[in-house]
Amino acid sequence: MHDTRRRRTIAGVSLSVCLAVSLSACSGNQGGADDSDDVVDVVASTNVWASVVSAVGGDHVDVTSIIDDPAADPHSYQAGAADAAEVASAELLVWNGGGYDDFFPRLAENADAPAVVAVDQAHGTGDDGTGDSDDSAHGQAESAEHAHGGDHDHSNEHVWYDLPVVSAVADRVAAELGELLPQQKQTFTDNAAEFTGRLDELERDIADLAERHGGAQVAATEPIAQHLIAEAGLEDVTPHEFASAVENETDVPVAAQQRMLELVGGEVDAVVRNTQTATPATEKVVAAAQEAGTPVVDVTETLPEGHTDYLSWMSEQVNALAKALDA
Repeated sequence: MHDTRRRRTIAGVSLSVCLAVSLSACSGNQGGADDSDDVVDVVASTNVWASVVSAVGGDHVDVTSIIDDPAADPHSYQAGAADAAEVASAELLVWNGGGYDDFFPRLAENADAPAVVAVDQAHGTGDDGTGDSDDSAHGQAESAEHAHGGDHDHSNEHVWYDLPVVSAVADRVAAELGELLPQQKQTFTDNAAEFTGRLDELERDIADLAERHGGAQVAATEPIAQHLIAEAGLEDVTPHEFASAVENETDVPVAAQQRMLELVGGEVDAVVRNTQTATPATEKVVAAAQEAGTPVVDVTETLPEGHTDYLSWMSEQVNALAKALDA
């Protein structure tokens, strides 16, 4: 596995569960970023949310992602002193929440952050995803679902596959950046509008996929792209016991494994594989699917190596799913 402490700065890229945004209380500058400095330092838990911030902030943000290694699992990431230092020095913090990247809000609690806005679509609780909601700065929150007016699955924390939630996150980031750099507020608003407009185009592609393949059955090695699968009108027939065991890193029950092998052996139209959580059980499923000629669509939890743009990454995955179902 690569060193998960490796950092990649993503800047100027044209991009609950929970998004959290915090403003650091710098000495002598409680109202926002110094007007003489047109760049906001942002730290995000993963490169997915970093790419969203970069799309909105453009040249006016310097974004660091704690996790940008495709081999790293945010569920089990162990933060270190370097991570704490990154978060403590940031002017804006963005994380997923909903239990997905629990290491990050713990770091944020030790940061000098006078205001926090959390977008918790995954649970709809309006807290920072840790289950704690109080009157402190870290407890201030707003639900992305409510901000967008959507009606989405609250049980799956992988909300970057839920495009309306991503759109709400982009708008929230634009608002927070506008507070930090008031002189660039219109720039951030325009960038967010452009980004969400392209998200709308991608949603139309998904709607077209649903029109052509709605009702098609798929099986997934892990419930990561369920928001996308549902939006595409597909039916996920993965045995609950199989999905739960893989997600919780426990042994897959024999009956669930056998049923999964039967499904991918010819009963489903495609298999959706999370390439970042390969296990002997999931590899056996993929091998059976390939032997049976069932298309396998690869998805990831973070942007793969060489990708910095959320929209192009997500578009590639949508196109791969459409191609598999067309076949």
